[in-house]
Amino acid sequence: MAAGSFRRSIASQLSKVLDLPPENLIKSISAVPFSKKRHVADFQLSIASVIENSSSDCLAQDLHLQAQQLAGRLKCDSVVSEISAGPGTVNFTINRELLAKTVLQQVWKDGSAYGAKSELFSAVPRQKAVIEFSSPNIAKKFHIGHLRSTIVGNFIANLKVALGHEVVRINYLGDWGMQFGLLGVGFQTFGNKEKLKSSPLQHLFEVYVQINKAAEDENTKKLAKDFFRKLEERDEQTLSIWKQFRDLSIEEYIQIYKRLGVHFDEYSGESFYQEKAQEVLKMLEDKGLLQKTIKGTGIVDLSEKKDLSTVSTVMRSDGTSLYITRDLAAAIDRMNKHSCDSMIYVTDKSQSNHFQHLFQILKLMGYDWAERCQHVSFGLVQGMKTRRGEVIFLEDVLNEVRSRMLQNMTSTKTTKEINDPVETAEKVGLAALIIQDFRGLLSSDYQFSWDRALQSRGDTGVFLQYTHARLHSLEQIHGNAELADVNVACLQEPDAISVLQHLLRYDEVLYRSSQDLQPKHIVSYLLTLSHLVAVAHRTLPVKGSAPEVSQARLMCHTQCVNVTSLSKIIFSTII
Repeated sequence: MAAGSFRRSIASQLSKVLDLPPENLIKSISAVPFSKKRHVADFQLSIASVIENSSSDCLAQDLHLQAQQLAGRLKCDSVVSEISAGPGTVNFTINRELLAKTVLQQVWKDGSAYGAKSELFSAVPRQKAVIEFSSPNIAKKFHIGHLRSTIVGNFIANLKVALGHEVVRINYLGDWGMQFGLLGVGFQTFGNKEKLKSSPLQHLFEVYVQINKAAEDENTKKLAKDFFRKLEERDEQTLSIWKQFRDLSIEEYIQIYKRLGVHFDEYSGESFYQEKAQEVLKMLEDKGLLQKTIKGTGIVDLSEKKDLSTVSTVMRSDGTSLYITRDLAAAIDRMNKHSCDSMIYVTDKSQSNHFQHLFQILKLMGYDWAERCQHVSFGLVQGMKTRRGEVIFLEDVLNEVRSRMLQNMTSTKTTKEINDPVETAEKVGLAALIIQDFRGLLSSDYQFSWDRALQSRGDTGVFLQYTHARLHSLEQIHGNAELADVNVACLQEPDAISVLQHLLRYDEVLYRSSQDLQPKHIVSYLLTLSHLVAVAHRTLPVKGSAPEVSQARLMCHTQCVNVTSLSKIIFSTII
């Protein structure tokens, strides 16, 4: 890794002065983020991270003095051409020709795996992760609320695979519970078999709306309860209706996932764990964890003092299972089946309490691996509307973004003729949705804006896709420069150095996202790269330059394609 060889060289010199092993210093040496100020250093060492007894109370001037003293003890060499002290840092500038040669060689060699082979990951063992995401409720159209779970889960899975981990992607369908009692009664009352065949989820949604209006009626409540009880008892006719709803739902969901570029290794669901949930209740009882309330419900005491100040209800008064009981059964079954190192659940932050209880109960049951379970939560999207008004279904949003993008492409004079404009509009529009979603912390709610998302300039998915396409076009027009033919001395302009410096940082950005599972680090990096490439495209033209200069610039431009291709980590399809 380009950055790795430079870090090792700097760490080697520092270790002699500080009397510390080089490997202890490598993670304290970081690439300097892009700045609009010219002539910034390439790497910096934080003094606070290596000086003994340093603390947050340490005065800034003391750290600056120590940085100056350390910088004075270090010497430039064939790798480092300049050493300076900053506010609490020692800064290192790499020999410019060596920087260009090493970075371009590494990107050329690693291709789309650039960054993932960094020594920053050497201490991170390859692991197996089970990731549960998307998880819509069957017999309902794919709601916009499930979009974030789908794209966030897909990002985490793609990132882990890119870093060499094994991933099992699970779609845990909401296909059980009292709502199916209500829907079953609703279909028996309002259902139409022809409508079910022609537009299954739309019709089931209409049925659900109608039966919900009647749900306050005591007789309707009783019928719904009876229907669900028959489901739990595996009544053949009742199961047949439920299975039809489930199969039709999955068929329609698969089409949506295809548009999103998302796939799953397993389609699971609460129904798979109806019987195993009863086994979990028996285990809880045997371990003395299950308590009965006056109403007959089953609870688990989660309070520290065992005073019932915090409890989790795991059983209804009639003995049937609840959502959390089935989640307990699913977690145990997955660990037995996959022997995974971690289990990740991707849902909105309103379910944080549910997962906290889930992991606590698993620990009380004696499952130490509960420590390796993680809930990745996210906030809500506000203000997402189509031209027809409030959004209900994801399909409406995908159609809307494709339509708006197609309109923008048609009205833009610079748009080139495209073989399949509808497909291109779909992919660019999807990128626009995802990049707007991923620019901030996942836990934050954010206000959606069509105009902001679909802008062709600025920090948008449209601009990122445009940059990637333009770099590919450059390759097609001029071909690929051969690395052996490139004179890196021709890449000393400030705009070329800015691109090379930014490429140097990618492994750190990738590492940071792998640690906190936040896509914003990679998104911010790719958008900055796109802006740097846009500037370099204007100031460092390939066409019309001297042959030697042209080849060097072409190499610099086209190697960025390998990095923009890494946007596949964020969304599975790019133009």
